[in-house]
Amino acid sequence: MSGSLTVIGLGPGDESLLTGSARRALDAADDIVGYYPYVARVPERPGLTRHASDNRVEVDRARHALQLAAAGRRVAVVSGGDPGVFAMAAAVFEAVEHGEPGWRDLAITVEPGITAMLAAAARLGAPLGGDFCALSLSDNLKPWPVVTARLEAVLRADLVVALYNPISTARPWQLGAALEIAAGIREPGTPVMFARAISRPDEAIRVTTLAEAPSAPADMATMVILGASTTRLIPRDGRLPFVYTARKVEAA
Repeated sequence: MSGSLTVIGLGPGDESLLTGSARRALDAADDIVGYYPYVARVPERPGLTRHASDNRVEVDRARHALQLAAAGRRVAVVSGGDPGVFAMAAAVFEAVEHGEPGWRDLAITVEPGITAMLAAAARLGAPLGGDFCALSLSDNLKPWPVVTARLEAVLRADLVVALYNPISTARPWQLGAALEIAAGIREPGTPVMFARAISRPDEAIRVTTLAEAPSAPADMATMVILGASTTRLIPRDGRLPFVYTARKVEAA
């Protein structure tokens, strides 16, 4: 097959955070496939066809991209952040596994991007400096009891937890439920960070405690980071504190 498919991470928003290799892959593409707001971030140009679709049709979108590539097109599937973190890379390979046998012979590559977790951590200091995990609070693709079981496990393991997809119009209660679970396991003074729209004009960051976290505003553009017992704040007059998680952990 003469076509190709590249899954590209567009980063958190600002063009300066798009990697050079991702930019070159976008420039070489005949077709851009992705969720509406991500496709809109790729400028129109002669010879480029843009295919935008809704957020909940990831596998259908992946199949469409694979069909275009199988027909000889150079296709770029775009995601925000990193395409391998709760994004389109997994959907593409799921479609390959269950789709046309010939799709396995396509040239498929993944270009990494700066995911929301890393962009937020960089703004704050180094909250992911020790052991951490990333967990999606969305129950669209997995049952809520699975989400809570995993959350409880990592909270008890004293890992920093980066929470993706914390809340939406269709899922207004999951973040509150997750914070309630955390409050039963971790100390009230545990640092909790809310980082919204990092690198975009409406960026907003709030550092609070687990006791105060339920009152903090959040939406789907917000990354929530729950600190561990080793997460520290360095106060600064009139500015957000530096946040870091110590690398050294004492034996229990």
